[in-house]
Amino acid sequence: MEPYFFGIFVHVWANAGAFVFFIFLNHCLLIIVGIDPGTLVMGYGVISVDKNTISLVEMGVLHLSKHKDHGERLNYIFERVSALVQRHEPVAVALEAPFYGKNVQSMLKLGRAQGVAIAAAMAHGSRTVEYAPKKIKQSVTGNGNASKEQVWKMLQYILKFEDNPDYLDATDAVAVAICHYYTTKGDITLARIKTTKKVSKGWSDFIGQNPDRIK
Repeated sequence: MEPYFFGIFVHVWANAGAFVFFIFLNHCLLIIVGIDPGTLVMGYGVISVDKNTISLVEMGVLHLSKHKDHGERLNYIFERVSALVQRHEPVAVALEAPFYGKNVQSMLKLGRAQGVAIAAAMAHGSRTVEYAPKKIKQSVTGNGNASKEQVWKMLQYILKFEDNPDYLDATDAVAVAICHYYTTKGDITLARIKTTKKVSKGWSDFIGQNPDRIK
């Protein structure tokens, strides 16, 4: 092939590739999982974003109180969050950061629950991020001191659903997911981070593959 024609071919191919990549970015369905950590009830919510349209995929809660042993609760969290991530393959898993209270034991248990949820998401290749409660409320309602009920009402307006959730932990989790989308909107780093590591099959498997993360 003559150099001139080869140059034209490369130019056209490069522009075609850029065009296809542009189309992909503008039609890529983004899935975000939100988690509201808890020691008795943990909320989760999944949203999809198509262009600028946000839709509710699912929301619910994990009833941790039925497991009396704290270790069993942590294992249950790991299994359920792992299943959630595997089922939806989100670009990110966003969690509400624990707020500091006076009860040290409660804070310790809450921190463990959040840590296990993060580990489960990372074990399956998902990016994890945390947001403070005030940041989440501010992003969704415009008021950092909004009540759970106000957050729920705003979500009904944004997502256009009429269901009344049995637990507001679920809608809080959806709010975390929406907060992440609003915060990173237009950011190319929202794309899912791939991992070359073998996917962990359980909590013990994750510890074995990531000894440096468990102190």
